[in-house]
Amino acid sequence: MAGVIQKFVTASLFMWITPVAILYAFNNNLLPGASDMSPYSLTLLSGFLAVISVNIVIAFYIYMAMKEPSDKHKPDPAFLAEAKASVSQPIGEADSSSQSSKKEE
Repeated sequence: MAGVIQKFVTASLFMWITPVAILYAFNNNLLPGASDMSPYSLTLLSGFLAVISVNIVIAFYIYMAMKEPSDKHKPDPAFLAEAKASVSQPIGEADSSSQSSKKEE
């Protein structure tokens, strides 16, 4: 579980840092050729690249999530048993059981 949280936090940090770094680099003429551009083109290009960078980070995060082995995560057996019982219950019984649980409270 810690690995999943670490990947999520890393992806979230890159989703914030990357576009801000791109905008900073364009606005402070850190990239070659950026000073030759008009302010309109500079704003348009830097905004476009910032949005694209966020989408690249999201795509990479999805790729990492899909690459993770599925047999590594096992659901709780008690939760599975309760879920299977609730699915196999007819609708009329589900309503009556929820009403009886309200009466017990």
